[in-house]
Amino acid sequence: MAARTARPSLYISVDIEADGPIPGPYSMISFGAAVAGRQDGGSYTAADPEERTFYRELRPISEEFVPEALAVSGLDRDRLVREGAGPDTAMAEFRAWVREVSAGAQPVMCGYPASFDWTFLYWYLMRFGGDSPFGHSGCLDMKTLYATKARVPLRAAVKGRMPSGLLSRRRHTHHALDDAIEQAELMSNLMLWQP
Repeated sequence: MAARTARPSLYISVDIEADGPIPGPYSMISFGAAVAGRQDGGSYTAADPEERTFYRELRPISEEFVPEALAVSGLDRDRLVREGAGPDTAMAEFRAWVREVSAGAQPVMCGYPASFDWTFLYWYLMRFGGDSPFGHSGCLDMKTLYATKARVPLRAAVKGRMPSGLLSRRRHTHHALDDAIEQAELMSNLMLWQP
């Protein structure tokens, strides 16, 4: 039997802002995504992270929120209640966007760290539409990628200890699209880095 060839991977940097620590009781209030690059076998090609992006602000799904968590994003909760996109609509639009930009490749969500963002993103995709274009495990954590390549413990995989050439020159603003673009640059730098 011939070996099965893997499809190329399309890495999509995703950043979310939430008004609490877990999805369900609390809400994802915005999320942004930016195509970071494509891996085909051993070859990685970085994308312009500003070229293919997605951003939505969402209507909260519950009355509960943690004021300190909400404050991080700078978003106005009352405005989101009135004007935020419905989660069903936003997730359907996001699924369609992911499938469009990843045509011919397997989409992989990447984040820094992925654990928080993936928890909200996957929960929302499944709760509001029952389908994830990333499957149930199509995520990559940039902290783990760095720790593995740098051969450092995971707790030492922090931006302040990374070589400056790996980091994006963009600021981390806590605006989900800005941060997704910043992290897309970090992802490409990590993928191309040979320590």
